[in-house]
Amino acid sequence: MELNNWHNTPVLVTGAGGFIGSYLTEALVERGANVRALVHYNALGLWGWLDHSPYKEQIEVVAGDIADAGSVRQAMTGREVVFHLGALIAIPYSYVAPNSYVRANIEGTLNVLQAARELGTRRIVHTSTSETYGTARYVPIDENHPLQGQSPYSATKIGADKLAESFHLSFGVPVVTVRPFNTFGPRQSARAVIPTIITQCLAGEAVKLGSLSPTRDLNYVGNTVEGFIKAAESETAIGRTINLGSGREISIGDLANLIARLIGHDIQIISDEQRVRPPGSEVERLLADNRLAAELLGWTPQVSLEDGLTRTIEWMKQHVERYRTGVYVI
Repeated sequence: MELNNWHNTPVLVTGAGGFIGSYLTEALVERGANVRALVHYNALGLWGWLDHSPYKEQIEVVAGDIADAGSVRQAMTGREVVFHLGALIAIPYSYVAPNSYVRANIEGTLNVLQAARELGTRRIVHTSTSETYGTARYVPIDENHPLQGQSPYSATKIGADKLAESFHLSFGVPVVTVRPFNTFGPRQSARAVIPTIITQCLAGEAVKLGSLSPTRDLNYVGNTVEGFIKAAESETAIGRTINLGSGREISIGDLANLIARLIGHDIQIISDEQRVRPPGSEVERLLADNRLAAELLGWTPQVSLEDGLTRTIEWMKQHVERYRTGVYVI
């Protein structure tokens, strides 16, 4: 299936109320797709970021639980393309509640794959993470790099990735695995490092961080979303795992100083012990080799780190009340 026109294509996005999922949902609406969004059920009936979307009247929103096979199958019924982003993603919380990560990330992915097999879904785009690589053994990191579960979160994502691989090889399920590196942008939770730095800078506080030396490959959310869509469109991507990274690395300490310069503030950086990961769990270096994405998808990142940070800072200035700057969010 080569998707050259999204008009009226029945699509499901799991995890659609989240950071990347909400942007992807909106991008698909803009392309004319018939979009159903699976959001996590909660007693308040909230849809996450889709509550604030200008496109919410054009989206069929269903509430459910990715770990419940019945609600997943129901949401996938009648959908030709499924973008599977539903997951628990916070690394620090995975130290506290690893069982919940197994249920959401491994069992949830199994539910999607089982339903795809039974329903004959034409394309599954499964979401991985650069955390599956662990600390880089060589750079840039290509898709053949060994996988290492340095946190319960990354271990469950490795399990989910291998399930996707097995369902393609065993049953011919047409799945593409995209492996985003460190996506950032407006709307991102304070669990992530960039909103943590920006909100503390804007508040004029000392910037409290964990380890300052690890490097990350930071990619603006618009770049990542475009990679997801191109992965769904490409026939040659089926059965493959594809990195979506910028090909540039920066240390956490240098990132904090760059953000401070863009905001125009002098900052004091404090290493906060409660934010430091267990020594064997810290991923020290991430840097993507994104050549396969260019080859198979025709994808290259269009928004630079500096431009993406500027856009994120401007958005956060307008929405700083959504963040609690003095609280460490796990």
